[in-house]
Amino acid sequence: MHAVILAGGKGVRLLPYTTSLPKPLVPIGGQHAILEIVLRQLSAAGFTSVTLAIGHLGHIIRAYVGNGSRWGLRVGYATEDSPLGTMGPLLTMMDRLPEHFLVMNGDVLTDLDYADVLRTHRESEAPLTIATYAREVRIDFGVLTTEASHVVAFTEKPSIDYRVSMGVYGVSRDTLAPYTPGLPLGFDELVLDLLKSETPPRSYEFGGYWLDIGRPDDYDRANAEFTTHRSLLLKGA
Repeated sequence: MHAVILAGGKGVRLLPYTTSLPKPLVPIGGQHAILEIVLRQLSAAGFTSVTLAIGHLGHIIRAYVGNGSRWGLRVGYATEDSPLGTMGPLLTMMDRLPEHFLVMNGDVLTDLDYADVLRTHRESEAPLTIATYAREVRIDFGVLTTEASHVVAFTEKPSIDYRVSMGVYGVSRDTLAPYTPGLPLGFDELVLDLLKSETPPRSYEFGGYWLDIGRPDDYDRANAEFTTHRSLLLKGA
């Protein structure tokens, strides 16, 4: 099984931690880089090869990871010279990718079963599989519905339930074939195109531990929770 890890972003939202380190290499719990945790998880799940899509401070990632042999992986690299969006980097490495593969952001902490995501994607024959997580937003106000300056409905402090992308996807080469290598391609554009063509992505619904480390408070939370969740994230370590 093969995985592509997107690790080329500048990590602007995580400043000042990313001033001199790429975001996937910021330490968690004072022991492990985020990327190390992900690589160890992929290896434990049965993945044998990984492509790291690097850009900003990519030479540091390359120096840290090397060929991936210490995790039992074969690691290759694809360099992003200009921003290509979430899915754009995949178009530059199509000749190196198998028919079905996993794609994930390099700043995700989760106990998601990566192998099962890819297996489910392959068996479902969906063009794209998106690992999704349930979220709830509580509105702290009474919500009014109005029509022609009249209040026609009222809900006191409602909550909105929805599912979000976890930044982990099962992808097929055929899905990306219509797009031009070297041009930006975002996850949003790909999903909207699939919906427009009436070939919708599949949702892989997950309810375990998941933390997207996008902001300083997310990073602080990851460090605070790592001791408690270490055995969950690094099973057998």
